[in-house]
Amino acid sequence: MDLLRPVRRVHRRVLLHRRPLAALSAGAAVLLGLQVVEPPAPETVGVWTASRDLDSGRVLSRGDLVRTEVSPDAAPPAALDRAEAVGRTLAAPMTAGEVVTRVRVLTRGVLTGYPGHAAVPLRVTDGAVVPMLRVGDRVTVVAVDPDARSEPVPLVDDAPIVALPRSDGGGISGGIDGSQPGRLVVVAVPNHRAVEVSANAAAMYLTVIWRR
Repeated sequence: MDLLRPVRRVHRRVLLHRRPLAALSAGAAVLLGLQVVEPPAPETVGVWTASRDLDSGRVLSRGDLVRTEVSPDAAPPAALDRAEAVGRTLAAPMTAGEVVTRVRVLTRGVLTGYPGHAAVPLRVTDGAVVPMLRVGDRVTVVAVDPDARSEPVPLVDDAPIVALPRSDGGGISGGIDGSQPGRLVVVAVPNHRAVEVSANAAAMYLTVIWRR
């Protein structure tokens, strides 16, 4: 019996299929090379950002937020997760894609002691006035037509200040978002007047008269 017959049979089969085998080996080598050379995927972390431009005074809902992957260095340490952000009131406008942080929202306890009231952020046009105010002061907010077509009118009277958001840059003349003059103050307004006050304030210059 020819003991070498199986060896010869395998050899013939290898010779017969040498081209496909060579191509398969080359493909495997290329794939292995790509796996070795390809850099690892960059590390990212998930943060919650504004899904669209949002106005100050808006109560955040789930639809206002979208999860975005960013590099760890780009994630603000004060970033909020969605459970923390939903239901909070924006202390300043946000642009689409901006990360939601603690400095952008009002604390949950600002309306403690004011049942039936809403927290309404109002931008006092003369930012130099705001450092003289304190939480708890009661103010009359006066609206002034920027085109001087009408007389100044009280927008809201005897409203308690419940928060004084700080400006990002620490200055007193620039807005918290850097685009408008003045500084924000947050006042407690009866629920039935909150929308009216917020809407009127958006088109007017504001100043305050207060008593301690």
